[in-house]
Amino acid sequence: MKKAIVLGATGGTGAAIVEELVNRGIPVIAFGRSRSKLEQFAARLGNPPQLSLAIGDAFRTEDVESASREADVLFHCANVPYHEMEERLLPLGKAVMQAADRLGLKVVIVDGIYPYGRRQEDPVTENHPKEPHTRKGRIRLRFGQMVFDRQWKNARPLIVRLPDYYGPTANQASYLGGTLEAIAKGRMGFFIGNMRVPREYVYLPDAAKMIVEIAIRDHAYGQEWNIPGAGAISGNEIVRISRLASGSAKPVIPLGKIGLSLLGMFVPVMKEVVEMLYLTKEPLRLSGEKYERFIGPIPATSYEEGIAATIRQLKPIRLPAPNERLN
Repeated sequence: MKKAIVLGATGGTGAAIVEELVNRGIPVIAFGRSRSKLEQFAARLGNPPQLSLAIGDAFRTEDVESASREADVLFHCANVPYHEMEERLLPLGKAVMQAADRLGLKVVIVDGIYPYGRRQEDPVTENHPKEPHTRKGRIRLRFGQMVFDRQWKNARPLIVRLPDYYGPTANQASYLGGTLEAIAKGRMGFFIGNMRVPREYVYLPDAAKMIVEIAIRDHAYGQEWNIPGAGAISGNEIVRISRLASGSAKPVIPLGKIGLSLLGMFVPVMKEVVEMLYLTKEPLRLSGEKYERFIGPIPATSYEEGIAATIRQLKPIRLPAPNERLN
């Protein structure tokens, strides 16, 4: 990999991948719509010399193509909200693939587990049948089929599939992102789904390491790769660890179908989460056997360490009161 471009660079997975590339000394272009967000992100990383910024719209093939001319690998981390997925996901993917095809780029598509549908094996390998029973799962399946369509003669794509994730760069697009942010800031929080059923999550810095390791291997393209987490953990245990790290004991309320539907009256994206609640009752655990066989050991930060590190970075900086500064 000579130079990379990351679309959606200030989002949860995008920011983690940019940081991993910077840490490896790989030149990287952070692409996004907001100059101010990109500049703030670069400043947080210390404005490293190997990082450059590109402003554009990932829905516009010309914008992506123009920003990607010096790159040989494109990481597609841009996404659309749940309630806009049906109308906008495929146009976004096609614009990105068109640009990559024109330039002959390697493309790393960051996606989720929805196309698998209900689990038919445990753990789920990359060969698991793709039989989605939800609307979002079917849209995501069509998206993956489009990525590997034979119309792309020059682009070389691969897809990495993540379970739900958490980490300092995670946001409201992640089921757990909002929960940990609320606990870190000492506010009442919400947890999507049953808090007693153990589920799999991946720590974003670990995911970024695995994704970059896959991306630098030529043989990995043309395939799909699971990005597993560090085992399963219940919501109750997540909250316990988070409270210890934050010093907060504010309540965390589980949200099921009724709660999400009511909240969806004010926050449309929450209403769209309802059909995915099956994953909170019938958790799907990803197999990392393929990664271990072809890439190497899986980095798996413990939940105790990862959640505590996330809480520490999300906690607001407390400024001293005027009388404290005087002393």
